[in-house]
Amino acid sequence: MLVGYVRVSTVDQNFDLQIDALKKANCEKIFKDTISGAKSERKGLNEALDYLRSGDTLIVYKLDRLGRSLKHLLEIVNDLQSQGIQFKSIQESIDTSTATGKFFFHITACFAEFERNLIRERTKAGLEAARARGRKGGRKKVLTPEKFNLALKLYKERSHTVDEICQNLGIKRRTFYHYLNNHVQ
Repeated sequence: MLVGYVRVSTVDQNFDLQIDALKKANCEKIFKDTISGAKSERKGLNEALDYLRSGDTLIVYKLDRLGRSLKHLLEIVNDLQSQGIQFKSIQESIDTSTATGKFFFHITACFAEFERNLIRERTKAGLEAARARGRKGGRKKVLTPEKFNLALKLYKERSHTVDEICQNLGIKRRTFYHYLNNHVQ
């Protein structure tokens, strides 16, 4: 049986591309996760691994959808193979049912790990360089101190409702109450 596994990191992303590729590869059952690959507890992956039987094949769209790291990826694939389960990755054309496929899997996994490490290093260096130039990370504050003081004044005067204050300042009620609870003694 061909069993698929798809994963996206956030709810803003969708499964369509991965699912379409797995259906084209004739997967009879597909398991899903919406969670960062760095998280160790992935319900969909665990269900897929429990579902698989000897002679089955686990198929993913791309190698990075399966493992958190090279070590984790190798553990999963080695565990599958010890149970007589094959592994395929569509994007990298990996098929562990052949000697060449096994070799290619190990080489590709090493390059994927290397690429993740390079990205991590570049990101860290970029953030350090930005900090050295006085830049801070994160979003800009929605509510400036001036706007907050005005909102607080109107709130204390009880001359406007919270909805009116928020509408006039272009903020959400939740933001207003967050500032009120965290910035007023």
